[in-house]
Amino acid sequence: MKYWTLASILALSILSACAPAEQKEESTEMAEAQPTDEFEYLAEQFADLKIIRYQVPGFDKLSLDQKKLAYYLYQVSLAGRDIIWDQNYRHNLSIRKALEHIVSNYEGDKTTKDWENFMVYTKRVWFANGIHHHYGMTKFTPEFSQDYFKSLMEATSTEVSDEVLSAIFDPAVDAKRVNLDPKKDLVQASANNFYDPSITEAEVDAYYAEKIDKTSATPVSYGLNSKLVKRDDGSLQEVPWKVGGMYGAAIEEMVSWLEKAVTVAESEDQRKGFELLIEFYKTGDLKTWDDYSIQWTKTTGDVLDYINGFIEVYGDSKGFRGTYESIIQMEDFDASARMKVVADNVQWFEDNSSILDEHKKASVTGVTYKVVNAIMEAGDASPSTPIGVNLPNANWIRANHGSKSVSLGNIVEAYSQAGGKSMLKEFTLTEEEFNRSDEHGKLASKLHTALHEVVGHASGKLNDGVGTPKETLKNYASTLEEGRADLVALYYLLDSNLIKLGLMESLEVGKAEYDSYIRNGMMLQLRRLDPGEVIEEAHMRNRQLVAGWAYEKGMAENVIEKVTQEGKTYFRVNDYEKLRVIFGDLLREIQRIKSEGDYDAGRDLVENYGVQVDADLHQEVLSRSESLGIPPYGGFINPRLVPVMEGENIIDVKVEYPSDFTKQMLEYGSKHSFL
Repeated sequence: MKYWTLASILALSILSACAPAEQKEESTEMAEAQPTDEFEYLAEQFADLKIIRYQVPGFDKLSLDQKKLAYYLYQVSLAGRDIIWDQNYRHNLSIRKALEHIVSNYEGDKTTKDWENFMVYTKRVWFANGIHHHYGMTKFTPEFSQDYFKSLMEATSTEVSDEVLSAIFDPAVDAKRVNLDPKKDLVQASANNFYDPSITEAEVDAYYAEKIDKTSATPVSYGLNSKLVKRDDGSLQEVPWKVGGMYGAAIEEMVSWLEKAVTVAESEDQRKGFELLIEFYKTGDLKTWDDYSIQWTKTTGDVLDYINGFIEVYGDSKGFRGTYESIIQMEDFDASARMKVVADNVQWFEDNSSILDEHKKASVTGVTYKVVNAIMEAGDASPSTPIGVNLPNANWIRANHGSKSVSLGNIVEAYSQAGGKSMLKEFTLTEEEFNRSDEHGKLASKLHTALHEVVGHASGKLNDGVGTPKETLKNYASTLEEGRADLVALYYLLDSNLIKLGLMESLEVGKAEYDSYIRNGMMLQLRRLDPGEVIEEAHMRNRQLVAGWAYEKGMAENVIEKVTQEGKTYFRVNDYEKLRVIFGDLLREIQRIKSEGDYDAGRDLVENYGVQVDADLHQEVLSRSESLGIPPYGGFINPRLVPVMEGENIIDVKVEYPSDFTKQMLEYGSKHSFL
């Protein structure tokens, strides 16, 4: 199950209402001394990206031990940063180090177009943790020649192999990090570093068919923390990521800081969690990972919490291997108290869902929801970040022990503060639609976050004897799971019970989210694609699937109307109640597909509604968006935690707010590189 839903599901809703503020240039030192009320959120823009800064409100109110804990976990996070680079592509670390060496040492002409293009390429690579786009998965095309790159290498005494040069400049080499085209061998066609290049999809399927016990009530997440390699005799073997194994040097550094975290744990439960995570990193034992996940799930009373491990499986076309990621967070008590009602009523949501009764959980167990402020992010959570998290991923742990959901409040706030309203104005048809989104869109997105994470991912159950979605739905599992969670949120956002629960004042909030979702799913998200591309990324597939299916099913009654006005296309919702019924129907069907493991029906839904792109509409969206100058993606510069020392003792920890993306990437590369 994918839990990094809100980066892709809701960031679009936020960004669709945001245009960049005027870009300001300032030194890192100025930024770090900047008063809060003058904080500049937008740092810079390049290519299809904007770089944003975020604050950590309340950090200064933490106790000394809590600040130490945050600092130790900050160091854990950065110690594992190299791992995601190597996981994404086998040449990424070599390329990154070469780029950083050139940037740090080149003393030639930096006023040329070639140097400008080189720096844009370098920053795109930093942002994506590699040479493939963080979202679209396609390889970046340098807008400078190989000869120019060689001249930079010569000027800075930088060396890379011919194979690395080919990886950078030959568009046919390892063109896509994750390929989900069912007509291709998904393993062979994906450039990630999870499998030996000679291994085929059929070999992977056969290996895990023998390994996985489909009758187990507590199945092990095989493959989550290993690379699959081929021995000399042709047999396959998992090489685990652990101390003494692959990525051992980085993991040893992580463990050393985790051991310091144990000494300042806020609670006994948190201390046990740290100890289990350390044991997992030392042994690579996936049963220990399950024990840790259970312990982490029940640890809910602390001010500081964290996510760390090999968790996200979307980087693997087969859905086995988890990419390294880390988030350190502290609770926003006031915001959490306001939203607690969602978790408190999760059983009501399950009981009143549109899904079939036999697919409903009789008891939704141990669900918690908090609004938190991110202190630090790394790995697959940085620079591109989620704005909501729901864990753990294992279905049996969620069913038996519950789950934890959070919204990253300061990240949401930073997105909001970094922009304006020109994109919203461009793609709304009427003043009524614009005003509704302007007035209610922020709350609508927050409620979507809560309902998607807390209720959506916790709802529904598999039929007895049905394997995990990864086994039954294969490369469509992630898209369908995100679609299911989105539909839960959409279904309830037009339910008057949310007014009774005090979550919103009127159904205008739900209508604002319906408008936004259709606008994004049918049109706005297409600005993330280049002309001629189909949709590969799971979240984009999910949004188009839901919006496109709803548009088609409501066509006879004109529930959603396609309007052309002055040469521009708009999609207008004419009947919100009927659209809610349609969303409920699709929710029921996707839950049935998941509960029954109906691969054919799942494949048909995704392929028929979520993949293909209307070329004319796509070009129109690109043209209209380009004129606004608003990048479709956003990501963040992290705060820096700095210990205040007295001899060998930490007597305080301060937060600094860097403003220079390049400087932060160079700092990370020089101080936190262990592979």
